[in-house]
Order: sequence, then C-alpha cells, then structure tokens
Amino acid sequence: MKRQRIIIMGAAGRDFHNFNMCYRHAPGVRVIAFTAAQIPYISNRRYPASLAGELYPRGIPIYDEIMLPDLIRRHRVDRVVFAYSDISYEELMHRASIVLACGADFTFPGPSATMLKARKPVISVCAVRTGCGKSQVTRYLCNVLRDEGLVPVVVRHPMPYGELQRQEVERFSGLDDLSVYRCSIEEREEYEPLLRTGAVVYAGIDYEKILRNAEKEGDIILWDGGNNDFPFFCPDLEIVMADPLRYGDETGFFPGEVNLRRAQLVVINKANTVVRAVCDALERKIRSLNASAAVIRTASQLRVSKPDRIRGRSVLVIEDGPSITHGGLPSGAGHAAAIQFGAKEIVDPRPFAAGSLIETFAAYPHMGFVLPAMGYSSDQISDLMETIERVPCDLVVSATPIDLNGLFHVSKPIVHVFYDIAEYEGTPLKRNVLHFLAQKGLKSH
Repeated sequence: MKRQRIIIMGAAGRDFHNFNMCYRHAPGVRVIAFTAAQIPYISNRRYPASLAGELYPRGIPIYDEIMLPDLIRRHRVDRVVFAYSDISYEELMHRASIVLACGADFTFPGPSATMLKARKPVISVCAVRTGCGKSQVTRYLCNVLRDEGLVPVVVRHPMPYGELQRQEVERFSGLDDLSVYRCSIEEREEYEPLLRTGAVVYAGIDYEKILRNAEKEGDIILWDGGNNDFPFFCPDLEIVMADPLRYGDETGFFPGEVNLRRAQLVVINKANTVVRAVCDALERKIRSLNASAAVIRTASQLRVSKPDRIRGRSVLVIEDGPSITHGGLPSGAGHAAAIQFGAKEIVDPRPFAAGSLIETFAAYPHMGFVLPAMGYSSDQISDLMETIERVPCDLVVSATPIDLNGLFHVSKPIVHVFYDIAEYEGTPLKRNVLHFLAQKGLKSH
C-alpha cells in the first residue's frame, strides 16, 4: 500500500505532539519532514529515531520553513499538517496558499484527535494570544489547590529547543533542574516562577509518558498552555485568558479563537489597565461567541523589588520575550513600571543591539523601547548580555520572570518587576474553581 506523504509545519512543540498522537504508528503515512518557524535555532535538527518509533529508524529531518515549497515538490508531498500557534488568520492563509499552490492538501488535526485522557482531573489554562497572563493564573491556582489540601502537578506546553533525545520527559522540582535540562531563557521564564511556588512541573516531548508520570504525583493536573494553543490533555475545566489590551485579537488569531469558543470559564485579565468600557465590550463579544461560558475579570498587579531606585533615572527595560515578539505586545510590565515609578528616560536598545538581537528587532518592528529577553541558545544569551552592557543607562528594569544574574553577570544595577493576578470582590476565579472541585468530589486531605 502506498504511504501518504506528509510534512508537519511546526515550531518544536505542537508538531511533535501531533506526530506522536496521529502519525507515529500509522503504517499508511510517511512523514517526510518537519518544518520549523517562529523560534530561532530549532531547524537543521532531526527528530530522533528513539522518539519517532519503529517506522522511522533514521528519525525525521527538521528543515527551516522557507524550504517548504521545494520539499513539497521534491518529495511529491500529499498533505501538509499545520501545527503551531499564535498566528494571524492572514498569515495562516498565506501559508495555506503556498501549500495549495504546490499541489498538496493543508490540514489541521483537531482537539479530539490530539488530546489525551487523564486519570486525574485536569484544569487547563490557555489563552486567545501569547502574553494574556496564563502563568499568573497557573501560579494562583497552585496556591488555591494547596489551600484546599490538594496536590497540584503542573504540566507545561512543550519547549524542546535543545537535544531532543534528552527531552522526552522532563521533571522539574527545583531550580537546579533548570541547569540539568539546559533550559533556554524562555523555558526558565515559564518554569522558574512555578518552581518558586513549590510546584512540580513536567514538560518535554512524549506527553502520554509525561501524563502518566504526573498522575502518580498529584491529585489534580494543571495544564499550563503555551502561546494560544489548545490543550494536549482533555480538560475537565477549561479556563481561557483574554486580553483587553489587544481587543479584537481574540477573533483574529489561530488557534486562540478555538480556545475562546471551547472555554467553560473566560478570564478577562489586566482589567485594571484599561477603562471599564473596553472590558465591557470584550465581555459582550465573548458572550456572543460562547454564550455558555462564565466570564470574570481579574487585575494584573505589578510588584517592584526597589521602586524608589527608578525615579529620575535613565533605564533599560527588559521584557518577557514571547509576549512582545510573536505575542505582538509593544511592551509589558517593565515598561509600565518604569513609567509608573518615574523613570527620567527609557533608553531605546535598538542602536546597541548585538548579534542575533539585531535580527530580532528587524523581525518585530512593532516593539517599543524595550529589550526582549531572548536566549534560545548560548550564543543568543551572550548577545543579550552584550546588548545590556552596551546600552547607556543608569539602571535595568527587568520584567523577565527570571534573575538574569543567575545566567551572567550584569554590571548595571537591576530592579526586578513581577506581576500577579489579583481577584476582585467575591474572588470569582477562586469561587469557580472551588465549585469545580466540589463537583468532582475533591475533598481536603
């Protein structure tokens, strides 16, 4: 029987999961290649045979997405499977048009084909865009569950940007594990704040193995989503974050709208950063798309380590990378803190960018006078350090969730900015979660 020839378009995460779920053991399919986009340094690798299974004894090559048309024609590809997230509908259909023009089908595996069923209850935290505040909510839920005497285990959306054969199942229980698994800055930004709460975090590539390990450790699984992807596990409570700072994006980006239409609980975060009318309009729009979902609002509050040091100073602002690159935000909590606490000047880092960061600024011209904490490789981490040292400023205002001094020495003083969700009267998020726990019969130990 002729095997259907497939290419999977991805960004080192959803693509590998879809392969594992839909194609790894499918004798009628031959996956020719993965293509890689969005994240630097993830192409020109190979999905190893140890993960690809017996049908792929040589593994599967991973090419840069720019090679896609040539690969389709050269290998007479029948179908291209799209498998990465946070992309505008316009950009998505440009990619579909390229594929169709080359003669192949363009497809999306859906939630039913790609979600694993857990033996423990699952709460998922996803979003309509990158940077809505998923991590804040996941940390908050860890505390809510522990206060109820329950043991949460967090499973994070994948970020396998290193040696794939070492990343099949990753378990993080302390900060030392970040070095054991040679985590990038983006991985550290996600894992480190959770580890500081005392949570155990799983991530990796083979999410069936990850799930079975996580089930042994906790009473409840918290799925901490990446970008605006939908969960890999079938959720019992599906929480989706919306962002009033990007009103309209909830129906303009894939697969964020999928999440919005599936949600049981929609959280309009950052409600304290806009006038009430914007949140009211967003809530009306959410209800028009998903009338059955509960809709609540939360605030996103800044905490600054030494706010008095900012006033009257010229500052370099460093922000969480993904939120202001493919997430589309011009700035974030660091910029807000610099303004709130009276910085004399926010210095534009562009003229001082080193190495790969020059390309980053060129690729994302929407960014304001901020420096994204890019660090997907040791070379890029060096570029980040050099850029920080080059910028003429009195102080660094860092809103990346990690301590940069743990990666390299910065000669300039650093003020750290943290952000957490804050509930409004009646604690509606906590109330909804406690109601869910009661429905599931989860009692305190």
